[in-house]
Amino acid sequence: MESTQLDQLHAFIVEAKAATYVGDGARSLPLRPGAHDLQYQKGPLSYLDSYFGGSDFVGQEVVYREGQPVWAMNYYGRVLRPERITAAEAGRMIKESLSRMYAEGRFLGGFQHVAGELTYVDNSGGDLTSFIGNEWIARGCERVYELVYHGGLIVE
Repeated sequence: MESTQLDQLHAFIVEAKAATYVGDGARSLPLRPGAHDLQYQKGPLSYLDSYFGGSDFVGQEVVYREGQPVWAMNYYGRVLRPERITAAEAGRMIKESLSRMYAEGRFLGGFQHVAGELTYVDNSGGDLTSFIGNEWIARGCERVYELVYHGGLIVE
């Protein structure tokens, strides 16, 4: 994939992520029993975020170009200390933090956001083509939530 196509793909991923989970986008009919599916489409590109669970969850995001998968990311997240943070609090902090990162036109790590006594941190290595990363929320000095993710281009 040439650099112009990669730039367009990157911009689409940021836009789709901002419009779905972070933007409280409408849920679509799930393709798999028990899944929560969020979809976004623009031109020849479409995005599907499909996950299972709530405070502990697993999911996958896939971008399709004209119906063919071209990029994907898998993730697993969980509340580590439910007595210190609720799933709803973690979700609000994640949405607030990611909306700030997406406003910078990116979705990969090297990002930190502080709100009150909560700190959100995202770190990753690699780029759009192949990456691995993690995010966490700390209350004070203690990690109370974490997520690991990895993904990249899909080449047939």
